[in-house]
This record gives sequence, C-alpha cells and structure tokens, in this order.
Amino acid sequence: MNQEENVKHLIGEWEHGAMNRREFFERALFLLGSVTAAEALLAACSPAAAPAATALPSVAPAATATAVPTVAPTVAPTRPPQPTNPPPLPPVTSRIPGFVDASAVDTSQVTYSSGDVKMMAYLAKPKSGGPWPGVIVIHENRGLTDHIKDVTRRIANLGYAALGVDLLSRLGGTPKFDPPADPTQAINSLKQEDVNADLVASAAFLKAQSFVKPKLGSVGFCWGGHNSIQAAIRSKDVVACVIFYGRNPAPIDDVQQIAGATIGNYGDQDQGITPGVPALDAAMKKYNKPFEYKIYPGANHAFFNDTGPRFHEASAKDAWARLVDFYKKQLA
Repeated sequence: MNQEENVKHLIGEWEHGAMNRREFFERALFLLGSVTAAEALLAACSPAAAPAATALPSVAPAATATAVPTVAPTVAPTRPPQPTNPPPLPPVTSRIPGFVDASAVDTSQVTYSSGDVKMMAYLAKPKSGGPWPGVIVIHENRGLTDHIKDVTRRIANLGYAALGVDLLSRLGGTPKFDPPADPTQAINSLKQEDVNADLVASAAFLKAQSFVKPKLGSVGFCWGGHNSIQAAIRSKDVVACVIFYGRNPAPIDDVQQIAGATIGNYGDQDQGITPGVPALDAAMKKYNKPFEYKIYPGANHAFFNDTGPRFHEASAKDAWARLVDFYKKQLA
C-alpha cells in the first residue's frame, strides 16, 4: 500500500476502536514522519469521540508484598438473606435492532462465479412462503463476520432473501484472515473495479434464484456502505440502496446511473464520513435521484455495530426502522 492507503487503513482501525490515542499517534508518527502531522491527523479524527485507553489496575509484585498473619474470626460472618426468586435481568438482545434467533430463518453457505473468481456468501431466507425480494448485505472492512451474518438473518426475518456477500472471496475468503491476520489490509488491497464486478455477480446470482423476485435491495456498513451505493450504480436490478456511514462514490457523478432510491444513515461525530454527505445530496438532486439521509446526534462511525465500542442504541434502532420502512415501499 502507498502512504495514502496506509493512512486510510490507520483511520479505519481508529474509527472501529481498535487502538487507543497513544497507539494511533505512534503509528501516525511512523507513517507521516512528523510530530506536527501526526498531531494534526489525530485532531482531525474526532478525538473527543475516540475510544479512551483502558486503564489497567496496578498490582504490586509478589516479591515485595508484605505478609500479614491470618487471624481466624471468633464469630462467623452472617450472610445476608438471598431472594428465592431474583428478578430476571433484561435480555441483552432487547438492545439489538431487529434481533432474531438464528433458528427463525433458513441459512446456507453458497458459492457462485464472478469471472474466474469463486464467490462465497451467506444466504438467509424465511422458512416458508416466497418468492421474496432479494437484499445484498455488504460487510465492513473486517469481512463477512458473525455480526454481518446476524444482520443478514435479521433482514431475512423481515421477508427477504438476504445474501451476505464475502468480498474477500478473491483473496481466499474472510476465514483466511482470522487473527492474527488482518482483514483490513486485505480489504484495502482490493481494486474497486474488481469489487464492482463481484457486486454485479452477486446481484445476478441472487436474482437468478427461483425464490427471489426481480427487485433487489442493498445495504452496507462502513466500507460496505460505500459499496452498497456502488452496487446500485453498477446493477440496474438494485433499486433500493441503504447506506450506513459509507464514503461517497468517486467520481460522484456516477450516481446518475442509479436506477432506484437511496437512503443514508450517518453519525454527527463521524468526521471522516459525514461532512461529505451534502455533496452526495447535491449530486443526487442534480440527477433527480431519490435520496433521503439522516444524521444522528451523538452517534459516531460504526454506530449500528452492536458488537463494537461505538454502538449507539437509539440511533441504531431508528436507522433500522428507516430501513424496514424503506424496503417495504421500494421492494413491494
């Protein structure tokens, strides 16, 4: 990767809470070679909303510990009475937008071709009925994680055939990049034209299934948010595009190729993405493309990811409700 790509990769890790301020600064200093430049980059990446370093409790070395003689108590301590039926704790899943148990939908691993590449994907659909509209689900820069598979099942539970694509397929697939391997570096090595071809192949595969109606939607998060709109630009079958904090297409005039409608969800603390939204809105208006977006106060990049440090429950639930309503209207 060149320096610009390395810096983008560093910012992506920072936005996902993968490091603290000191680690970010040290890596920025190594890349940029200047304290001033490193400090400027840190300031530009919304330091007020960045994850703080975790303070670890200090423990005295065993060799210096003072031995204290143990004295048996003369009276046994009285244990407070325990309730026989303690009140149940609220389920964590109540915080997750659209949560559905994995058994509620049918899932399978599927493969298909994109030129000479064997694409891999996670397919989820309702247990009965059909055919259903299809939705392409596009992952963040961590690959097709368990979280994105979970989101794919949530969308299937709404009454759609959902395809969670693995856009690391041409590099061997997401499982190849389990720790200590870094999927973000692999993602950054992909060429956009190759990703576009894989998105078109994914739309074609989904549309060709007997249980899928002709209209398709797309949804993506972070890196996938950018590629959600790329899917709508490249495939006329994608008529309902949902963006979660994805960067704008380049060139932005490519939006004139979109066949349907688009909505976007952004956080006001996301200084790497949200300032570019007015330019996208202007381009959509220029080419008469339906586009509505919402910027959530107090939310940062990756606010929908309930497995990450920036999950913002109220914003995530509202954005999910927007997605549900949007697909009902556009994919009916």
